[in-house]
Amino acid sequence: MSRTTTKLLAALATLPLVAALAACATPAAGENGDDVVKIGVVGKADPQWAAFEDAAAEAGIDIELVDFADYAQPNPALTEGELDLNQFQHIVYLADYNVSADEDLTPIGATAIYPLGLYSTKYDSVEDIPAGETVAVPNDASNQARALLVLQSAGLVELKSGGSIFSDLADIDEAKSKVKVTALEASLTPTSLPDVAAAVINNDFVADAGLSFEDAIAQDDPSDPNALPYVNIFAARADDADNETYLKLVDIFQTDPDVQAGLLESSGGTAVPVTTPVADLKDSLSKVEADTKAAKG
Repeated sequence: MSRTTTKLLAALATLPLVAALAACATPAAGENGDDVVKIGVVGKADPQWAAFEDAAAEAGIDIELVDFADYAQPNPALTEGELDLNQFQHIVYLADYNVSADEDLTPIGATAIYPLGLYSTKYDSVEDIPAGETVAVPNDASNQARALLVLQSAGLVELKSGGSIFSDLADIDEAKSKVKVTALEASLTPTSLPDVAAAVINNDFVADAGLSFEDAIAQDDPSDPNALPYVNIFAARADDADNETYLKLVDIFQTDPDVQAGLLESSGGTAVPVTTPVADLKDSLSKVEADTKAAKG
Protein backbone atom coordinates (compact mmCIF):
# COMPACT_ATOMS: atom_id res chain seq x y z
CA MET A 1 0.00 0.00 0.00
CA SER A 2 0.99 3.57 -1.00
CA ARG A 3 2.94 4.57 1.38
CA THR A 4 2.02 1.86 1.04
CA THR A 5 1.46 0.24 -0.58
CA THR A 6 1.22 -1.49 -0.41
CA LYS A 7 -0.20 0.96 0.98
CA LEU A 8 -3.05 -3.77 0.76
CA LEU A 9 -5.29 -4.40 2.81
CA ALA A 10 -9.70 -4.55 4.84
CA ALA A 11 -9.83 -6.17 8.20
CA LEU A 12 -8.50 -3.26 10.23
CA ALA A 13 -9.98 -2.39 13.58
CA THR A 14 -12.06 0.80 13.52
CA LEU A 15 -10.28 4.01 14.49
CA PRO A 16 -12.00 7.35 15.13
CA LEU A 17 -13.20 8.35 11.68
CA VAL A 18 -15.97 10.83 12.41
CA ALA A 19 -14.24 13.68 10.64
CA ALA A 20 -13.19 11.59 7.66
CA LEU A 21 -16.63 10.07 7.19
CA ALA A 22 -18.30 13.43 7.52
CA ALA A 23 -15.97 14.81 4.89
CA CYS A 24 -17.02 12.17 2.37
CA ALA A 25 -20.73 12.11 3.18
CA THR A 26 -21.69 14.52 0.40
CA PRO A 27 -22.40 13.24 -3.12
CA ALA A 28 -19.38 12.63 -5.33
CA ALA A 29 -18.60 14.36 -8.60
CA GLY A 30 -21.32 14.14 -11.19
CA GLU A 31 -24.10 13.14 -8.82
CA ASN A 32 -25.43 16.68 -8.30
CA GLY A 33 -23.58 18.54 -11.01
CA ASP A 34 -20.60 18.90 -8.72
CA ASP A 35 -17.42 19.08 -10.81
CA VAL A 36 -15.07 18.40 -7.89
CA VAL A 37 -13.27 15.04 -8.15
CA LYS A 38 -13.17 13.45 -4.70
CA ILE A 39 -10.16 11.21 -4.05
CA GLY A 40 -9.79 9.09 -0.94
CA VAL A 41 -6.28 8.83 0.50
CA VAL A 42 -4.55 7.68 3.67
CA GLY A 43 -2.04 10.37 4.62
CA LYS A 44 -3.30 13.60 3.06
CA ALA A 45 -0.44 15.52 4.69
CA ASP A 46 2.14 13.71 2.55
CA PRO A 47 3.92 16.23 0.31
CA GLN A 48 2.90 14.64 -2.99
CA TRP A 49 -0.74 15.50 -2.37
CA ALA A 50 -0.26 19.28 -2.06
CA ALA A 51 1.76 19.18 -5.28
CA PHE A 52 -0.91 17.02 -6.90
CA GLU A 53 -3.67 19.48 -5.96
CA ASP A 54 -1.65 22.34 -7.49
CA ALA A 55 -0.86 20.41 -10.67
CA ALA A 56 -4.48 19.33 -11.10
CA ALA A 57 -5.67 22.93 -10.64
CA GLU A 58 -3.22 24.10 -13.29
CA ALA A 59 -4.79 21.53 -15.62
CA GLY A 60 -8.24 22.90 -14.82
CA ILE A 61 -9.31 19.99 -12.60
CA ASP A 62 -10.70 20.73 -9.15
CA ILE A 63 -9.99 17.90 -6.71
CA GLU A 64 -10.85 17.29 -3.07
CA LEU A 65 -8.68 14.92 -1.06
CA VAL A 66 -10.64 12.98 1.55
CA ASP A 67 -8.31 11.72 4.26
CA PHE A 68 -8.90 8.43 6.06
CA ALA A 69 -7.21 7.19 9.22
CA ASP A 70 -7.07 3.53 8.17
CA TYR A 71 -7.39 1.30 5.13
CA ALA A 72 -10.84 -0.13 5.85
CA GLN A 73 -12.90 2.84 4.65
CA PRO A 74 -11.79 4.16 1.22
CA ASN A 75 -13.01 1.19 -0.85
CA PRO A 76 -16.53 1.09 0.63
CA ALA A 77 -16.69 4.88 0.24
CA LEU A 78 -15.75 4.54 -3.44
CA THR A 79 -18.24 1.74 -3.97
CA GLU A 80 -21.04 3.82 -2.42
CA GLY A 81 -20.27 6.84 -4.62
CA GLU A 82 -18.95 9.00 -1.79
CA LEU A 83 -15.63 9.17 -3.68
CA ASP A 84 -14.74 9.25 -7.36
CA LEU A 85 -11.31 7.65 -6.94
CA ASN A 86 -9.04 6.40 -4.23
CA GLN A 87 -5.28 5.99 -4.05
CA PHE A 88 -3.95 4.10 -1.08
CA GLN A 89 -3.76 0.40 -1.95
CA HIS A 90 -1.97 -2.21 -4.02
CA ILE A 91 -3.53 -4.82 -6.29
CA VAL A 92 -3.57 -7.58 -3.68
CA TYR A 93 -5.56 -5.39 -1.29
CA LEU A 94 -8.03 -4.41 -3.99
CA ALA A 95 -8.47 -8.04 -5.08
CA ASP A 96 -9.25 -9.09 -1.52
CA TYR A 97 -11.81 -6.30 -1.20
CA ASN A 98 -13.49 -7.07 -4.53
CA VAL A 99 -13.78 -10.77 -3.72
CA SER A 100 -14.94 -10.25 -0.13
CA ALA A 101 -17.46 -7.52 -1.00
CA ASP A 102 -18.45 -8.91 -4.42
CA GLU A 103 -17.50 -5.62 -6.07
CA ASP A 104 -15.68 -4.62 -9.24
CA LEU A 105 -13.47 -1.66 -8.40
CA THR A 106 -10.71 -1.45 -10.97
CA PRO A 107 -7.22 0.05 -11.34
CA ILE A 108 -6.89 2.97 -13.75
CA GLY A 109 -3.22 3.74 -13.18
CA ALA A 110 -0.11 2.86 -11.21
CA THR A 111 1.77 5.04 -8.74
CA ALA A 112 4.63 3.23 -7.01
CA ILE A 113 5.85 0.12 -5.28
CA TYR A 114 6.91 0.54 -1.66
CA PRO A 115 9.14 -1.92 0.16
CA LEU A 116 7.59 -3.25 3.36
CA GLY A 117 9.95 -2.92 6.30
CA LEU A 118 10.65 -4.55 9.66
CA TYR A 119 11.45 -2.07 12.46
CA SER A 120 12.73 -2.38 16.01
CA THR A 121 13.51 0.03 18.84
CA LYS A 122 15.33 -2.69 20.78
CA TYR A 123 17.62 -4.34 18.23
CA ASP A 124 19.88 -2.97 15.52
CA SER A 125 19.74 -6.01 13.27
CA VAL A 126 17.69 -9.13 12.62
CA GLU A 127 20.56 -11.23 13.92
CA ASP A 128 20.33 -9.51 17.31
CA ILE A 129 16.73 -10.63 17.92
CA PRO A 130 16.79 -13.51 20.44
CA ALA A 131 14.99 -16.76 19.74
CA GLY A 132 11.51 -16.91 21.20
CA GLU A 133 10.87 -13.17 21.02
CA THR A 134 7.64 -11.83 19.48
CA VAL A 135 7.32 -9.89 16.23
CA ALA A 136 4.17 -8.00 15.23
CA VAL A 137 2.68 -7.96 11.72
CA PRO A 138 -0.43 -6.25 10.26
CA ASN A 139 -3.62 -8.26 10.66
CA ASP A 140 -5.21 -7.51 7.28
CA ALA A 141 -4.93 -10.45 4.90
CA SER A 142 -2.80 -9.06 2.09
CA ASN A 143 -0.32 -7.10 4.19
CA GLN A 144 -0.02 -9.96 6.67
CA ALA A 145 1.01 -12.37 3.93
CA ARG A 146 3.57 -9.92 2.58
CA ALA A 147 4.89 -9.26 6.10
CA LEU A 148 5.36 -12.98 6.71
CA LEU A 149 7.36 -13.24 3.48
CA VAL A 150 9.59 -10.43 4.78
CA LEU A 151 10.11 -12.33 8.05
CA GLN A 152 10.87 -15.53 6.17
CA SER A 153 13.43 -13.78 3.96
CA ALA A 154 15.02 -12.38 7.12
CA GLY A 155 15.31 -15.87 8.60
CA LEU A 156 12.90 -15.21 11.46
CA VAL A 157 10.13 -17.61 10.43
CA GLU A 158 9.63 -20.56 8.14
CA LEU A 159 6.36 -20.91 6.26
CA LYS A 160 4.96 -24.39 5.68
CA SER A 161 3.85 -23.64 2.13
CA GLY A 162 7.06 -21.84 1.24
CA GLY A 163 5.11 -18.58 1.36
CA SER A 164 2.56 -16.91 -0.92
CA ILE A 165 0.30 -13.86 -1.08
CA PHE A 166 -2.18 -15.91 0.97
CA SER A 167 0.10 -16.92 3.85
CA ASP A 168 -1.26 -16.28 7.33
CA LEU A 169 -0.23 -17.04 10.90
CA ALA A 170 -1.44 -20.63 10.56
CA ASP A 171 1.17 -21.12 7.82
CA ILE A 172 4.06 -20.53 10.24
CA ASP A 173 6.05 -23.64 11.14
CA GLU A 174 6.59 -22.72 14.78
CA ALA A 175 9.07 -25.53 15.41
CA LYS A 176 11.36 -24.23 12.67
CA SER A 177 10.86 -20.50 13.32
CA LYS A 178 13.09 -18.29 15.43
CA VAL A 179 10.36 -15.94 16.68
CA LYS A 180 6.70 -15.91 17.59
CA VAL A 181 4.37 -13.72 15.52
CA THR A 182 1.34 -11.72 16.60
CA ALA A 183 -1.07 -9.87 14.30
CA LEU A 184 -2.30 -6.34 15.07
CA GLU A 185 -4.37 -3.72 13.27
CA ALA A 186 -1.90 -2.02 10.93
CA SER A 187 -1.90 1.41 12.59
CA LEU A 188 -1.10 -0.22 15.95
CA THR A 189 2.06 -2.07 14.87
CA PRO A 190 4.30 0.98 15.47
CA THR A 191 2.85 1.57 18.94
CA SER A 192 3.56 -2.07 19.76
CA LEU A 193 7.34 -1.59 19.41
CA PRO A 194 7.98 -1.15 23.16
CA ASP A 195 6.29 -4.50 23.78
CA VAL A 196 7.72 -6.63 20.96
CA ALA A 197 11.14 -7.34 19.50
CA ALA A 198 10.21 -5.85 16.14
CA ALA A 199 7.21 -5.02 13.96
CA VAL A 200 6.45 -4.94 10.27
CA ILE A 201 5.07 -1.42 9.74
CA ASN A 202 3.21 -0.23 6.66
CA ASN A 203 4.78 2.82 5.03
CA ASP A 204 1.76 4.97 5.88
CA PHE A 205 2.55 4.73 9.58
CA VAL A 206 6.37 4.85 9.66
CA ALA A 207 6.84 8.63 9.85
CA ASP A 208 3.85 9.06 12.17
CA ALA A 209 5.59 6.71 14.61
CA GLY A 210 8.68 8.91 14.65
CA LEU A 211 10.65 6.38 12.61
CA SER A 212 12.71 6.77 9.46
CA PHE A 213 12.51 4.38 6.53
CA GLU A 214 16.25 3.99 6.92
CA ASP A 215 15.57 2.43 10.34
CA ALA A 216 14.22 -0.76 8.76
CA ILE A 217 16.30 -3.79 9.76
CA ALA A 218 14.79 -5.90 6.93
CA GLN A 219 12.53 -5.29 3.94
CA ASP A 220 11.35 -6.89 0.72
CA ASP A 221 12.60 -6.08 -2.78
CA PRO A 222 10.18 -3.89 -4.78
CA SER A 223 12.16 -4.46 -7.99
CA ASP A 224 11.33 -8.18 -8.05
CA PRO A 225 9.20 -8.98 -11.15
CA ASN A 226 6.91 -10.93 -8.84
CA ALA A 227 6.11 -7.67 -7.06
CA LEU A 228 3.48 -6.59 -9.63
CA PRO A 229 0.58 -7.48 -7.30
CA TYR A 230 2.03 -4.97 -4.82
CA VAL A 231 1.99 -2.04 -7.24
CA ASN A 232 -0.01 0.80 -5.70
CA ILE A 233 -2.83 2.13 -7.84
CA PHE A 234 -5.55 4.65 -8.45
CA ALA A 235 -8.85 2.76 -8.23
CA ALA A 236 -12.23 3.68 -9.70
CA ARG A 237 -15.64 2.10 -10.13
CA ALA A 238 -15.69 -0.11 -13.21
CA ASP A 239 -18.12 2.22 -15.02
CA ASP A 240 -15.59 5.05 -14.68
CA ALA A 241 -12.55 3.14 -15.94
CA ASP A 242 -12.36 5.23 -19.12
CA ASN A 243 -13.24 8.61 -17.60
CA GLU A 244 -10.94 11.06 -19.36
CA THR A 245 -10.65 13.41 -16.38
CA TYR A 246 -9.68 10.57 -14.06
CA LEU A 247 -7.10 9.26 -16.53
CA LYS A 248 -5.69 12.78 -16.86
CA LEU A 249 -5.26 12.89 -13.09
CA VAL A 250 -3.31 9.62 -13.24
CA ASP A 251 -1.07 11.11 -15.93
CA ILE A 252 -0.49 14.20 -13.81
CA PHE A 253 0.49 12.07 -10.83
CA GLN A 254 2.90 10.00 -12.91
CA THR A 255 4.57 12.86 -14.80
CA ASP A 256 4.50 16.01 -12.67
CA PRO A 257 8.02 16.49 -11.24
CA ASP A 258 6.79 18.10 -8.01
CA VAL A 259 4.37 15.25 -7.37
CA GLN A 260 7.10 12.70 -7.98
CA ALA A 261 9.51 14.60 -5.73
CA GLY A 262 6.86 14.65 -3.00
CA LEU A 263 6.26 10.93 -3.42
CA LEU A 264 9.94 10.22 -2.86
CA GLU A 265 10.10 12.64 0.06
CA SER A 266 7.12 11.09 1.84
CA SER A 267 8.60 7.61 1.46
CA GLY A 268 12.07 8.59 2.59
CA GLY A 269 13.32 7.82 -0.90
CA THR A 270 12.10 4.22 -0.73
CA ALA A 271 9.22 4.48 -3.23
CA VAL A 272 9.86 3.13 -6.71
CA PRO A 273 7.59 5.13 -9.06
CA VAL A 274 6.05 3.00 -11.82
CA THR A 275 3.93 3.59 -14.92
CA THR A 276 2.77 0.02 -15.39
CA PRO A 277 0.27 -0.24 -18.28
CA VAL A 278 -3.34 -0.39 -17.08
CA ALA A 279 -3.88 -3.60 -19.07
CA ASP A 280 -1.14 -5.27 -17.01
CA LEU A 281 -2.67 -3.98 -13.78
CA LYS A 282 -6.07 -5.37 -14.75
CA ASP A 283 -4.57 -8.71 -15.77
CA SER A 284 -2.79 -8.94 -12.44
CA LEU A 285 -5.98 -8.02 -10.58
CA SER A 286 -7.95 -10.70 -12.43
CA LYS A 287 -5.35 -13.34 -11.59
CA VAL A 288 -5.12 -12.37 -7.92
CA GLU A 289 -8.92 -12.27 -7.66
CA ALA A 290 -9.14 -15.77 -9.12
CA ASP A 291 -6.47 -17.02 -6.75
CA THR A 292 -8.20 -15.27 -3.85
CA LYS A 293 -11.54 -16.89 -4.64
CA ALA A 294 -9.86 -20.29 -4.82
CA ALA A 295 -8.04 -19.69 -1.53
CA LYS A 296 -11.28 -18.66 0.18
CA GLY A 297 -12.95 -21.84 -1.05
